[in-house]
Amino acid sequence: MAIASGGGHWVQMRRIMPAFEGLNVFYVSVDPSSAEDVPGKTYYAIRDVTRRDRIGFAILIPQLVGILLRERPDLVITTGAAPGVLALGMARTFLRARTIWIDSIANAEQMSSSGLQARRVADVWLTHWEPLAKPEGPQYGGAVL
Repeated sequence: MAIASGGGHWVQMRRIMPAFEGLNVFYVSVDPSSAEDVPGKTYYAIRDVTRRDRIGFAILIPQLVGILLRERPDLVITTGAAPGVLALGMARTFLRARTIWIDSIANAEQMSSSGLQARRVADVWLTHWEPLAKPEGPQYGGAVL
C-alpha cells in the first residue's frame, strides 16, 4: 500500500513509484483524479484531514479500515501526512504490516509534525536531510528523491 496526502506528498510518492515496478502495489490518496497517475493500478480516494479535523477523522477511519481489510497489505509506505500516519498505525497494529515513513522533502530544518508522530508506528523512519538524522531516528540513507 502506498498512501500520500495531496499536493507535494503525492508528487513525492509519484517520484518513488519506479521503485515499486514489478510489485503488487495499490495506491491511496485524497484526490479522485490522482487515479490517472497510476493507470492499471488499484486506486482509492480517501478523505483529506489535518490533525485538528475530528469530523474528517471520523470519516477517514472507516475508509482506511475498509481498504486495509479488503487489500490486507504486507507493507505500507507513505510520504505523509496525517492520513499516512493513521494508515501506518492501523496497518501495523491490526495487520502486523511493515511500515515506512518518508518525511516531506520540504522539511529541511525539522521533521514535520506528522513525521514526528510517525516515529511511533514506522518500522523505517526516513528523512531527506542528513542534518536531521539521529542515532534514534529518523534515518538518512542518501537522497530518497
